[in-house]
This record gives sequence, structure tokens and C-alpha cells, in this order.
Amino acid sequence: MSDAFTWGPATGIGSMPGGDAREAAKTVTGSFEGPEQGMPYLAELPARGPGADMIGRTAGLLVDLYARVEPSGWRVGDRPGRDTRRAKAWLGEDLDALEEFTQGYEGPLKVQAVGPWTLAAALELRNGEAALSDPGACRDLAGSLAEGLREHLADVRRRVPGAQIVLQLDEPSLIAVLRGQIKTASEYRTHRAVDRQIVESTLRDVLAVHGDGASVVHSCAPDVPFALLRRAGADAISFDFSLLTERDDEAIGEAVEGGTQLFVGVVPGVDGRLSDPAGSVMGVRTLWRRLGLNPGSLAESVVVTPACGLAGASPAYARAALAHCVKAARSLADNPE
Repeated sequence: MSDAFTWGPATGIGSMPGGDAREAAKTVTGSFEGPEQGMPYLAELPARGPGADMIGRTAGLLVDLYARVEPSGWRVGDRPGRDTRRAKAWLGEDLDALEEFTQGYEGPLKVQAVGPWTLAAALELRNGEAALSDPGACRDLAGSLAEGLREHLADVRRRVPGAQIVLQLDEPSLIAVLRGQIKTASEYRTHRAVDRQIVESTLRDVLAVHGDGASVVHSCAPDVPFALLRRAGADAISFDFSLLTERDDEAIGEAVEGGTQLFVGVVPGVDGRLSDPAGSVMGVRTLWRRLGLNPGSLAESVVVTPACGLAGASPAYARAALAHCVKAARSLADNPE
């Protein structure tokens, strides 16, 4: 990551409500207009159906591996079918919309994909079991994902040449993979826990496709493995702030002191009453005090985000939530103590 890189004070997670790619791109780029306001991102619109969902979208990026929709979920197939074509078409639509609204843009720009372990937990092999059940399949999947991401990142760079691309890997199932909590097809048993070193090295290999570019790993589950993600090469870690406990204090303190950026999810991802911006980040200030960290480092170390994606929100609330993230980040910078 270059020394000149600026994250921006706020951003979103990835998913947005509705099915209109231009409207979503307009909302995201209008909410985060560059390094001083926040980081725009390539919106995901899962409401459109299979292929626009998190797993299907990333399955569409895979190289020499194809997936199709079965009643039980996404399953590896022999050749690209209509589900793969649909996923690619929707991604193309989203990229066209982003390109339209980022003409002349210079600054950070985030793209998201499902990480290798959540993908292995969700994508079924031909026998109906998750790819997670087969170490060889996990390796093939990670390699295919890395190659697909390399091509995807190059495409985004061509479309938005002034952008500093940030790669986000979504890993909501990572904790369950590490703990052996992913159920088998029968649902009577669980798949064996994957060795932490294998998890770490696979993540490192996938993140490495972005070279010196900035990367973030997002997990909205409890007990985020901060140290493992940092060792794997994540420059930033994105999490639901409400799920933190004091058990996480030491790992967070080490992350901040080691220069890892924290994407703190403090704004609810579904419709509700938004508190005042300063109130939204009060817990972050309290954490800083508890850890004995310099309040002046808050604005440099923290990016304010919604707690998770906004796919389940109304369009009006999604716009308000992103604007609220910007105001809350400004409050942290103006009044860190």
C-alpha cells in the first residue's frame, strides 16, 4: 500500500437495496465524493435475484470454474450456463453505472467479493457437499478466485483510471470455518475445522493478487480473528462494532498500533431511527480511552461504516445511513475525546 494512500473517513459495506444499478451508483458516489468525504464503492444489488446475490456474484468471477443454482444453493457445474451469464451481465451493468458516475474521479474506490473460505462453505460440489469438505477443491476454488479477481481489478482500473482500488473480501463464515461449525448437506454433522495456518495462507494468496493495493477483510460475525487477518495481509478489518467484547481489546489495540485500519460498523443496516452522529461513535471513543490510545489517532485509524450491508433497508434509509456515516466520521475528527 503506498504511503500516499488515503482511506477516507467513511464508506459502505457493499450491498444496496433495489435493482436499479444507476440509482445505486448515483447514491454511493453522491454520498462519498472522495478522500475528504468518504470512499465510494461498487454497489451490489442482491434483490435482483440469483447471480446478484453475494455468492452468485463472486461465482461469476471465477476462472475455469462454473456454478449454477440448485434448490439447495449454488453448485459447481461443468460449463458456464445461464446463471453464470446472468451474474456476469449484472456485474457488467453495475460496472457501467459506476463508470458513468466516476468520470474524472481520483481517490479511493472499493470493490467487494466473497473471500475464499465463505465461498468454500457456500458453494456445493457435484455430490452436494460444500467445497469445504475437500481440501483439493478449496485450493482450486481459491486459485480460480484469485485469477478472477486479478481480471476484475484490472477491468475496474481501466474504467476508473484515477481511482486507487481497494479490494474487500467478505468473510462472514470465516469464524464458523475455523471452529468447525459449517453443517454438512445432511445437517446432522459439521465439517471439520480448517487449520488456522491453511486459512491464513489461503487468504494471503488471494489478497496478494492486489499487489501493493489496499485490502480489507469484512466479517459481521462475533469474535473476528483480528491477528490472523493482519498476518494474512489485510490492511484493514471491517466489523460490526456492536459485536465487540472486552476480549477483543488486546487484538484491537495491537491492530491500531500496527497501523491496521479499522472499519467500524456503527450505523444499523436496516431501517430504524438514527441517533445523532456523535452518539453513533460514542462507543468508539470509549474503546479508545479504555485502550489508552491517543485520541488524536482516532480519525486516522477509523473508517465509519454501516454495521453490515444495506440490502435489507429502504432506499431512503440507505441514503440516510450513508450520509450519517459521513457525519459521524466528521464528529470523530472534530471531537476525538
